[in-house]
Amino acid sequence: MTKERILIVEDEEDILELVRYNLAREGYDVIEASSGEEGLSKARSKKPDLVLLDLMLPELDGLEVCKRLRQDDEMVNMPIVMLTAKGEESDIVAGLELGADDYITKPFSPKVLIARVRAVLRRGSAVPASEDQTLSIHNVVINPGRHEVLVDGEPVSLTYTEFKVLHYLARRPGWVFTRYQIVDAVRGEHYPVTERSVDVQIVGLRKKLGDAGEYVETVRGVGYRFREE
Repeated sequence: MTKERILIVEDEEDILELVRYNLAREGYDVIEASSGEEGLSKARSKKPDLVLLDLMLPELDGLEVCKRLRQDDEMVNMPIVMLTAKGEESDIVAGLELGADDYITKPFSPKVLIARVRAVLRRGSAVPASEDQTLSIHNVVINPGRHEVLVDGEPVSLTYTEFKVLHYLARRPGWVFTRYQIVDAVRGEHYPVTERSVDVQIVGLRKKLGDAGEYVETVRGVGYRFREE
């Protein structure tokens, strides 16, 4: 079976070697770039299945590379995982809002690296649930047509906004969404939602879901996700 091709865009040789070695050992086809411009060029020519993208790069930084990849019709859906120095929360948020799929903080465990790469590749091959499709994940069933949520078969009464937030997160389990992305997805003319109020909605949502509320996970400094099965 042909393994996926992964492009590493990283200018620090020791990190590049660590990532290259561990991905190759797992059987992935690895290609490399040491600058933002080279990364863009190889992404266009080699069409990798996933890009591991450092944020601090010469010529073009990782955020600009991510932005340009998402603006290119041929690469708009190419999975992107950011490599970022620990604590760069503002960069993580900016990257996710530009369209990155996930992030890995430095220093990182090779096992964590492989697990995150596999998870993103798996998500990329999965088709997200449609807006009107009934979702069943863990012990939670979400029926958009009926505006109904069941936990262990028992109905849970949610407000319009709580329901929209839950449905938005659950359609892409495992994906991290920033508060801005959640606001953008759920707000409407008659339902004003702000980044600050997202936290309030999450608190109320978890409380109403009971033990199932633990599936709505906080990603510190970034946003929220619904836990994968």
